[in-house]
Amino acid sequence: MAVINRIAGFAQEMAEWRHDIHAHPETAFEEHRTADVVATKLKSFGLEVHRGLAGTGVVGTLRRGNSKRAIGLRADMDALHIHEANTFDHASKNKGKMHACGHDGHTTMLLGAAKYLAEAGKFDGTVHFIFQPAEENEGGGRVMVEQGLFQKFPVESVYGMHNMPGLPVGKFATLTGPMMAAFDIFEISITGRGTHAAMPQAGIDPLVVASEIVLALQSIVSRTVDPQESGVVSVTQVHGGDTWNVIPNEAVIRGTARWFKPEVHALIKSGIERIAKGIASAHGASVKLRYEERYPPTVNTATETQQATKIAAEIVGADGVVTNPTPVMGSEDFAFMLQAKPGSYVWIGNGPRDGGCLLHNPSYDFNDEILPIGASYWARLVEKTLSAG
Repeated sequence: MAVINRIAGFAQEMAEWRHDIHAHPETAFEEHRTADVVATKLKSFGLEVHRGLAGTGVVGTLRRGNSKRAIGLRADMDALHIHEANTFDHASKNKGKMHACGHDGHTTMLLGAAKYLAEAGKFDGTVHFIFQPAEENEGGGRVMVEQGLFQKFPVESVYGMHNMPGLPVGKFATLTGPMMAAFDIFEISITGRGTHAAMPQAGIDPLVVASEIVLALQSIVSRTVDPQESGVVSVTQVHGGDTWNVIPNEAVIRGTARWFKPEVHALIKSGIERIAKGIASAHGASVKLRYEERYPPTVNTATETQQATKIAAEIVGADGVVTNPTPVMGSEDFAFMLQAKPGSYVWIGNGPRDGGCLLHNPSYDFNDEILPIGASYWARLVEKTLSAG
């Protein structure tokens, strides 16, 4: 494994940075302390530091040589609303918030690359280190793009990376095309007619309607989407009623839909509306549907993915790069940056899933062993893409 010696030399320092960030998790658009830590370190490395995009976003800029070429490297900074179950010294000190997706590690790896590149300077051009808030659910990447990220910091391409539990340490996964799915949400509000639970004939039961809708929604993917395509419709919330002897007036269903292709998206969206309205009408109830398209699919471009694959192979060897991973139905708001610029998003192996080391699990922790691997990938990506030779 060709981890950069200098980066390996300060791997313990990077682990300390990560533990500090992990112990002080902040959720969407509230990453004030994290942004302060990032900005302070970037300034200490000698980078130009810009703040304010998407509120808590930070961009560090490093220039070397005379080339006008520029690339962007992105890491996410936010945590999740999860009560951490871990008891180690760097466990969350902020009750109900936790770095359960490894954004503390992503931020640290990019900081490590910035430190090394500021010292070594073996490239010709400009690197923008993009530290993004609010990846989880709230679309901080979209906000940064809408607020002029690439107008203020022009780049020819942009790159992202995420850890992947279950992928062994010393492995990367790369893929041209869709890597992660779109993220949509839906809410179905059902209005019936409330009544005494002992006299159901006098009302219209919205819970019965909701139950039938939940079951029928499962037929969208299984019966309208081509079996060779991918789609998910998951109901995650059902709300209605307050006590044992009252049939309520209203019930609410909420959930998420995932897809890669626009035609599958169209089938899912129209299917939810058709089923909800049809079942409600059959019972004499009414429905109101709210459907939001939160994140588009994360789609990698070919040239940039070839470059990412080549660099990953230089770090971990050709056998260490999985070039045909199965895309996942999880989503990523790095997708908005890939809509604006060519680029590539890769996975880095975080090791086994033992002991609840799963993304979004209260027992998850980022694997410090991969910090120098990820930082070396970032550094070599810059040095080879913006080659001084």
